[in-house]
Amino acid sequence: MRRAVYPGTFDPATNGHIDIIRRASAQFDEVIVGVLFNSQKTPLFSTEERVNILKEVTRDIPGVKVRSFEGLSVDFVRECDAQVIIRGLRAITDFEYELQMAQTNRIMAPGIDTMFLITSLEHAYLSSTTVREVAKLGGDITKFVPPFVAELMRKKYGF
Repeated sequence: MRRAVYPGTFDPATNGHIDIIRRASAQFDEVIVGVLFNSQKTPLFSTEERVNILKEVTRDIPGVKVRSFEGLSVDFVRECDAQVIIRGLRAITDFEYELQMAQTNRIMAPGIDTMFLITSLEHAYLSSTTVREVAKLGGDITKFVPPFVAELMRKKYGF
């Protein structure tokens, strides 16, 4: 079985994330979306909420599973018995950071490759940080996230 892991914080899951998940699922038998728990950050949604959100918004995509993890991505990939880490790239600045991470991961886990998927043009500007900022200020985020996520964010921010 060809299995890949798409790790991230997904706070919130955006249409760009869903696009990467959908496209990765076409390349692999199974894609495990790894939702990172990071005690150093205070996310808008708890890890459990983010897992549940991603389960909901990916339920129609075959071969996708969602799990939480903490620690190193390569350790989680090994735990999942996967061979590939999926990463999305929006701009050249993403590439510089992601290349460094991929090379570091390759040294720590030589049997695990990183596959970069270029974000579709309609999502190239999109980040979770931007979505949170727009939502926090009462802006319309319906073009950036699935409807289910937009509704949860409105509730979180009291709109």
